[in-house]
Amino acid sequence: MSKEAVLKYNTEIPTLGPAKTTTPLGHTKYVDESQPQSLIMTPEELAELENDTVTMHFEKAGPRKKIYFDPSKTKCAIVTCGGICPGINDVIRALVLEAHFNYNIRTVLGIRNGFRGFIPKYGYDVMELTPERVTNIHHFGGTILGTSRELQDPAEIVDSLERLNINVLFVIGGDGSMRAAKAIMDETFRRKRKISVIGIPKTIDNDINFITRSFGFDTAVGKATEAIQCAHVEATGVDMGVGLVKLMGREAGFIAAQATLALQEVNFLLVPEVKFSLEGENGFLAALERRLDSRKHAVIVCAEGAGQDLMCEKIKRDESGNPELGDICGLLMQRIREYFEKRGKECTLKFIDPSYIIRSVAANAADRVYCTFLGQQAVHAAMAGKTGMVVTHLKSSMVHLPLDLVALKRRSLNPHSDYWCTVMESTGQESYFLT
Repeated sequence: MSKEAVLKYNTEIPTLGPAKTTTPLGHTKYVDESQPQSLIMTPEELAELENDTVTMHFEKAGPRKKIYFDPSKTKCAIVTCGGICPGINDVIRALVLEAHFNYNIRTVLGIRNGFRGFIPKYGYDVMELTPERVTNIHHFGGTILGTSRELQDPAEIVDSLERLNINVLFVIGGDGSMRAAKAIMDETFRRKRKISVIGIPKTIDNDINFITRSFGFDTAVGKATEAIQCAHVEATGVDMGVGLVKLMGREAGFIAAQATLALQEVNFLLVPEVKFSLEGENGFLAALERRLDSRKHAVIVCAEGAGQDLMCEKIKRDESGNPELGDICGLLMQRIREYFEKRGKECTLKFIDPSYIIRSVAANAADRVYCTFLGQQAVHAAMAGKTGMVVTHLKSSMVHLPLDLVALKRRSLNPHSDYWCTVMESTGQESYFLT
């Protein structure tokens, strides 16, 4: 994609109407909306730029002097969708505390089990979220509201919002959830209902478009490095030992790459963005053999979405748009064992899959801080009458991004970037492939 095409991305944020109510916030720094945030985007943020850069303008996040909603009459709802990851409870807590203590909003409802909670046939009760109820939830992983992946009819969801007299809906979820949030916003516009729909992007894979850091990612990388360290101990504990670690990353290898850099014990990193072959002189199996011959051990990190072209010709997708993945690590283990047995060589293979441990733990301190920022800025945006947007940290700033932009495509590693070059230097894996 050209620089000119990127410049055509629309970063304007929809609003429900003019903000005329004086904010109840006390002494604070207000955002001047006449001065948008100018940021230089690079291939590290947008892979489609290749080797170019572009300056883009974004709406700053933060409190406004004038707000759209009257806090005394405002009713909010929070829903969590998709898979769990560290920090969801922290975001819920930040939303509730900001709404209650700083905006004096007395009613915040939790919708149970994702978008299902809006649909009457499932029979889920709503949960009232008070400061007392959320005061300790950040100590636990997962989400107190429950979650689901199924998409639901936007019209039925808006019906429920109307029955509950909801003014603001906060959607915590991944790119599929953000597309659903956009459909909900479109339905509220069609009905001419003044309901603010605000997204808080959630993806442990860090693969939402324009979102350079998703909450929970830092925690996930920390836990992933523990698994890699264990694999390294196993591999070095025997002659010709191989440690294979499977990490999350359906279509993007950010966790695997970041954990590889953090520990620098990984010899082979396999990610969805870079294809590889198993057979032949320049295939993975021959490269692994050369590594074992020279160093007597090897550590392999494999993102779950790597090598899917080796499993099937066409990847199927589920209802949420996620790829239905084949078991690449199962294939690797089988082929590694067959390869070395055929050559009469010893190879002791240990496999570690920490995926469910990683995604279910509580957030670390860095992610907790980020979740607080996201929750507070989301409430500021909603009360100012913004809608159809997400809040995120981009470069060095907290900004608003339209849902259209976020849901446009999934973000992926740029194999031509300086970042990937650094990862490859860390592994040294290219030295084991014949060129």
